Amino acid sequence: MEVPVCEFVDVSMGWGPQLILDQVDVRVRPGERLVVVGPSGSGKSTILRLMAGLLLPTGGEVKVHGETQRYLRLDQRHPPDVRLVFQNPALLASLTVRENVGFLLYRRSRLGEREIRERVARALRAVGLEGIEERLPGELSGGMQKRVSFARALIEDPTERSDQVPLLLFDEPTAGLDPVACTRIEDLIVEATGLTHASGVVVSHVHSTIERCADRVILLYGGRFRWMGTAEQYRQCTDPYVVQFRTGSLSGPMQPAEH
Repeated sequence: MEVPVCEFVDVSMGWGPQLILDQVDVRVRPGERLVVVGPSGSGKSTILRLMAGLLLPTGGEVKVHGETQRYLRLDQRHPPDVRLVFQNPALLASLTVRENVGFLLYRRSRLGEREIRERVARALRAVGLEGIEERLPGELSGGMQKRVSFARALIEDPTERSDQVPLLLFDEPTAGLDPVACTRIEDLIVEATGLTHASGVVVSHVHSTIERCADRVILLYGGRFRWMGTAEQYRQCTDPYVVQFRTGSLSGPMQPAEH
């Protein structure tokens, strides 16, 4: 039986009396792109942080490549080959694009300077940003910074051989971008998972991102997965949660949180 790249088993997550996730279960299959949708504040980004090892659940188990995660992630190796692309590009302003993209190779690999530069250049070409290695993040547009963060997620250390499928996590990757920039980033998500033979989990509420990136869709509301199905089923289904989210209607089971 195929081992999931990531699995939630009866996972709960809460802050004091506030319950963010309530006994949810999901399996991320090798090579698939899963898109998690839901209204703002529903806990979508919490799912990514649990998968990345930046949080531990208050109940249940989070497994990466079949291994239960019991410790917070303190470095790039634990859990193995999990790469998180933040909503904010999170580039280090004092470092060049080359130093940002090759950051982990410079810190941890046994590669020489020339090979790191070649790998950085290859990753930048893959995202359509050839020749900007020596520029600083502040000299780039917001869309270019996003693409640099994608290049950083694509780069690999050949000295760290692994037969495990990488897990790429994307937190609202197209938020705040114009439609053309959205299309470019959406194409990159599809290409990135293909180039690295990875599984991808995307958190988004942008409809074009759902349409272009999803193999499977999960809708999160009130701490629970209210609906799960393929992208085609998402387009066609009459589930009231999906219909309300898909159409942006004020009428339906999802209501604004009270403050």
